[in-house]
Amino acid sequence: MTGTHHGLTRLDQLVKTCIHGEGPSRPFAQTFGRLFPANPVKIKNITHKDVIHALDHLASDMAATENTDGPADAGMTFLGQFVDHDITLDATSALGSRIDPATIANIRTPSLDLDCVYGAGPEASPHLYGSGDAEHFLVFGRKDNPRDLARTCAGKALIGDPRNDENIIVAQVQGIFIELHNLLMSKHVENGDTANDIVACAHHGMSKDIWHAHVHPKLSGFEEVRRFIRLHYQWVVWNELLPDFVDQACLDWALREEAFGWNAPVMPVEFSGACYRFGHATTQFKYALHEGGEHKGLFALPGFGPRPVDGNIELGMYFQLAGGPAAQKARPVGPKLGAPLLNLPFVHNGIELADIEESLTVEQARNLALRNMIRDRYTYQLASGQHVAARLGTPVVPVPEQLAAKGFTRTPLWFYALQEAETHGGGKLTGAGGRIVASVFANLLKRDSTTFLHIPHFKPWSGFDGQPSVFAGMIAYIEANRAHMKHTADLQCG
Repeated sequence: MTGTHHGLTRLDQLVKTCIHGEGPSRPFAQTFGRLFPANPVKIKNITHKDVIHALDHLASDMAATENTDGPADAGMTFLGQFVDHDITLDATSALGSRIDPATIANIRTPSLDLDCVYGAGPEASPHLYGSGDAEHFLVFGRKDNPRDLARTCAGKALIGDPRNDENIIVAQVQGIFIELHNLLMSKHVENGDTANDIVACAHHGMSKDIWHAHVHPKLSGFEEVRRFIRLHYQWVVWNELLPDFVDQACLDWALREEAFGWNAPVMPVEFSGACYRFGHATTQFKYALHEGGEHKGLFALPGFGPRPVDGNIELGMYFQLAGGPAAQKARPVGPKLGAPLLNLPFVHNGIELADIEESLTVEQARNLALRNMIRDRYTYQLASGQHVAARLGTPVVPVPEQLAAKGFTRTPLWFYALQEAETHGGGKLTGAGGRIVASVFANLLKRDSTTFLHIPHFKPWSGFDGQPSVFAGMIAYIEANRAHMKHTADLQCG
């Protein structure tokens, strides 16, 4: 334990701030909500079974059985998945039941704070950390595979969000952040030039009074490293991840405009349940784990368990590194997705849609594209893509022929965002979908006064220079300095 007394926890700091009226007029909401009114399915001359059949047909046509390269590196798909797990977790709603989004608790903090890596910190989440001299280092690795995630005796990953173990690629994105933290903590302990850079960056844009009021002295080094990594992570999300998949005009618009107002939900279901799920459509049919290796489907090596050494990916095959092999690419955003996502191997039961007295077969329940559209229409009852486009003043895309032939007059928002990307975005989100995704991230960065956006002229650390991207620079820095990481054997579990 860090030695912080329970009377000096972040909860006490929050209470103190609130009772003195020093905080914002409205804190971040911890629930999901709507940007647009509910849009229940309206049946006219067809049945709910007909609706499901039409959506099933459309979803099945989305299967891609060949790779198609877009502009983004393949790993950015999984960095996007990691970001989703950092800001959202709906652990309560069920696919088969209609639900009011305002009642869904968001288990993750709706901010880019890496709580999926750090949990609630060394005191509140001690199972994620070492002990003794390593108490501010994150557990990582196993003796059988030092690059796997640390695990319990039952093989469960010891990480802030268990979903980051669901496939071997996102698990290794998680590993990048864990190793970066442990490496920078090692540098901080050494108290050299790198430590000075970390401290200077961590305190940039934050007054000494605020720092000393909120950070216990024994946690100072840990918090400096965590803030350093958070700032660079936020910069990467806004300046590298999003521009890879979202039209830059939408990002610029989101910074300028307050499209939905301060009282709009911070984490709207139009984002979490539809538009940000564009990442599914950037998955390829197959990936090579190493240069010259056999291309395999995403689930050829399952997640949620100990990873063999031959499951360790060559990171340069997923994120372009200077002097390395050509990185694989993500699919362009559009109405196709890698066929493995239409047959999820970990789904073993059908789904009862009790509200309409219908059900999905096991085969249908395994189809992620169909699940997305059923969630859109029956669970969340989201506004249609055409309705959102009309409200936001973006060009309207027609209903796809497969649905129009069945009497549909509007398109589920998730599919609509993919259509927009193909029709108007050149393989990137644009229009209604692009604006929703961009505005949510811009709002998160604007509302949180500790983000890089509030540090004038923030520039990433020079130690990450020399690579095609800052994220690639983080990877290269780890690869070049891994041998200098302290306590590696002591931090291994499982």
